[in-house]
Amino acid sequence: MTLTMDISNIRSLEQMKQFLKKISNEKFTLSAKNKEEIYTWINGILVSVKYLCLPKKQKGIVIRFIKSITNYSDKQIKRLIRKYKNGNLSWKKWQKNKFKQKYNYNDVSLLHKVDAACECMSGKAVQKILQRNYKVFGLQEYERLSQISVSHIYNLRKTKTYKNKGELTFKKTNPSPVKIGKRTKPNPNGQPGYFRVDTVHQGDFAKKKGMYHINCVDEVLQFEFVFSVPAISEKYMKQVLEMLYQHCPYIIINFHSDNGSEFINYFVANWLQSLHINQTKSRARKHNDNALVESKNGAVIRKHFGYFHIPANEYNSRVLNDFNINWFIPYLNYHRPCAYAELFIDKKGKKRKVYNEYETPYEKLKSLNNASKYLRRNISFDDLDSIAYNKCDTEFAQEMKKMKIKTFSSLKL
Repeated sequence: MTLTMDISNIRSLEQMKQFLKKISNEKFTLSAKNKEEIYTWINGILVSVKYLCLPKKQKGIVIRFIKSITNYSDKQIKRLIRKYKNGNLSWKKWQKNKFKQKYNYNDVSLLHKVDAACECMSGKAVQKILQRNYKVFGLQEYERLSQISVSHIYNLRKTKTYKNKGELTFKKTNPSPVKIGKRTKPNPNGQPGYFRVDTVHQGDFAKKKGMYHINCVDEVLQFEFVFSVPAISEKYMKQVLEMLYQHCPYIIINFHSDNGSEFINYFVANWLQSLHINQTKSRARKHNDNALVESKNGAVIRKHFGYFHIPANEYNSRVLNDFNINWFIPYLNYHRPCAYAELFIDKKGKKRKVYNEYETPYEKLKSLNNASKYLRRNISFDDLDSIAYNKCDTEFAQEMKKMKIKTFSSLKL
């Protein structure tokens, strides 16, 4: 039951007690028409009973009385009482913050005119046109628009005034897809010829470029070919690809790299296509796609070539490649054992790798079933045995180390 009654005569604490005793389930509404009158009534009640001077129990009576009349929550009443303590218990109409309008109807029309003429250029380009119209060509009507920010250009384009001038179509700039190489992880299935390729930079010094090492590693056999070039360009990439094809004793099936422009270009793509070699590139956010060659960058390239600066020039490239082809590549592939992973599934069904097998890449090639079918034409294992077993591993490593010191001492630093 809801009753409407006059409670303006209730001002003392005793009257409030009597009122609360008589009233139990009934709901009352104030005769006030708006919140401003309600806040004024609450302020009058608190003043009449001297609320701030009352003990805690009597304050509770006042709060229950106000709650029974206004149906406000305890939190709302306590909030109003805090306002009363601070001396600012009064209702204020909420007003939305509004910024002063800087750009008027004519400015929006001018912006639409520029967009229509320039075929919806980007905000940065349109901003420059608006500035030039005022500063360079002296068009006074563009004075305000010459100060507009790029973000506000897009805000004005969303307004009804702008759209009523005629709808213009804005398209986001879409990246042009590069159709070179397939973005996937190669799956050799135990077959050699799947190469992972990466670049190692020897570092710049005093604004002089350093040499680049192109590292090519077979995923299955771990055959490794290292070539040094003074720059990343079509001229030198052609030399690297030709040397890789010439010195690799078996058929190359796949060429996998990261998304660097030195590998993802039409020259490399056309060269690989002419030899029927597939080209793939690493996937986004898949760091293990090229992990094998990247681990070899540190364990092989940095270990033997170091981190010191080698100036990039034709002479140094020729000297380093002579060392690579005659000593370093034979050492890596015929005399340096590598760890090969054995994949097994544990009791929990998780795939795990165990590195118990250590062989040279050449021994790994010979251990494959029917290994001779992978060799290139006019190459036999007898020819490769003469390279692999001509000297023992330690003896060849010692001679390679001496040649490395001699090679580095002959570089033009």
